[in-house]
Amino acid sequence: MGQGHGWEGAVLRLLRAKDFVFTVTGAEDVTDAYRRVHLTDGGMLAVTGIHPTMWVRLWFAAAGKPHQRAYTLVDPDPEAGTFTLEFALHDGIASDWARTAKPGDTVEATVHGTGFDRPDPEPTHVFAFGDPASLPALNSLLAALDSSPATVWFEGGDEGLPFRTDPSRHEVRRVLRLDSGAHLVAQAKADLPGLLKNHPDAYVWIACDTATTRTLSSYVRKELGVPKQRVHALGYWRDLPAGSR
Repeated sequence: MGQGHGWEGAVLRLLRAKDFVFTVTGAEDVTDAYRRVHLTDGGMLAVTGIHPTMWVRLWFAAAGKPHQRAYTLVDPDPEAGTFTLEFALHDGIASDWARTAKPGDTVEATVHGTGFDRPDPEPTHVFAFGDPASLPALNSLLAALDSSPATVWFEGGDEGLPFRTDPSRHEVRRVLRLDSGAHLVAQAKADLPGLLKNHPDAYVWIACDTATTRTLSSYVRKELGVPKQRVHALGYWRDLPAGSR
């Protein structure tokens, strides 16, 4: 298994990545654009254990070539060997697979590079930026940092998404996706400076499209002076031209 994953798979094997086969046990549509797929883990969780925001690389074939996409585990259960994946649906090979996933279907996966460094000291406040693609990771993060209040800027999506936020501790600020993320960046520049003054031990978590994530990360670190160990930034997807995903 994994021999057909091309150069990416070869590099991951050199880095001692672990390969597994997941099997679908069920699926459900949360909204028209968000789908949940339930799977067995092929023995993965017994080997890897679990941690907050844990993710895996799924492998898909398109035009005869392998492609990998990363997804965060939802409700992993090591004893049962099960977990769920949630897909923000768009035009793409992973979304195409998720739309038709049914019990008995299998998908190959690789585990490498995932990890979680808990901020120390515990943040007095979490400032998070996400969107439907990173919602599972956002939910996992907020559950892990359960003693910290949070403000979340959430770009796009609809009201039916499965947020696991607690209204008593978490404020979700909805932001329209406009100008390829520029609107979210502008909102951050308007809101963050004042908020950070009251929370010198804050933790900033950024998980949007790659370009927006880079822009926000640079702004937070270079212009607002947040130490790099208090910032986590990872691009979750690329804003590609239609037909190129």
